[in-house]
Amino acid sequence: MNQAADANPKALRISIDSKAAVAVGDFSRGGQSRVSVKALDHDMQSKEKLIPFGILTPKTGALAIRFGSSHKTSDFVVDCLAAWCETNKEHLAEVDELVIDCDNGPESNGRRTQFLKRLVELADLTGKRIHLVYYPPYHSKYNPIERCWATLEHHWRGTLLSTAEKAVNWAKTMMWKGLNPTVTLCRKTYDKGIRVTGQAMRDIEARLSRHPQLPNWDIVIEPFQGV
Repeated sequence: MNQAADANPKALRISIDSKAAVAVGDFSRGGQSRVSVKALDHDMQSKEKLIPFGILTPKTGALAIRFGSSHKTSDFVVDCLAAWCETNKEHLAEVDELVIDCDNGPESNGRRTQFLKRLVELADLTGKRIHLVYYPPYHSKYNPIERCWATLEHHWRGTLLSTAEKAVNWAKTMMWKGLNPTVTLCRKTYDKGIRVTGQAMRDIEARLSRHPQLPNWDIVIEPFQGV
């Protein structure tokens, strides 16, 4: 499916995932810096954590990182996708289908009701077919975005991420495939545990085309075409 998407001029494949929350403060992250700094050796006093969410276009190497300051939820994930679509709407004008490589994280798996509801809304908003392609359990390391997180972690080792703004600005200076990422900060507060009711979910399921053998790992959402 990845090869077919990359070969199709009307399709665009992206890889999405979030990284473990990053504590904001003068905490040691290992590594070395060019000057001597005094760092804390634990994060028990951390008052703020940032959640990095990444969207990578494997074919071009373009990377977007959005830092959230609330919770990693389905709404946060889809809001990140929606913001990315808006930013790249001119580039997406000739694209009919978004093929999304993702893993089975709890906020974005193939049975997460709020995630699927929001993606149906996103398909209708953008007019794009959304094709979810999941990596199987214990194979998320093959998701291309995972390699970006290793690069980011290496890039800011030895740096004191004392404020959210410093973390964002430092992430902007990393390089991936010769390019700097687009980095933004989201201060929106997200509630956890939001679920769709049974009747509403039946309506959502009617909009999904699940693969007969891999119903949780291969899902197509067609945009609403109107009457």
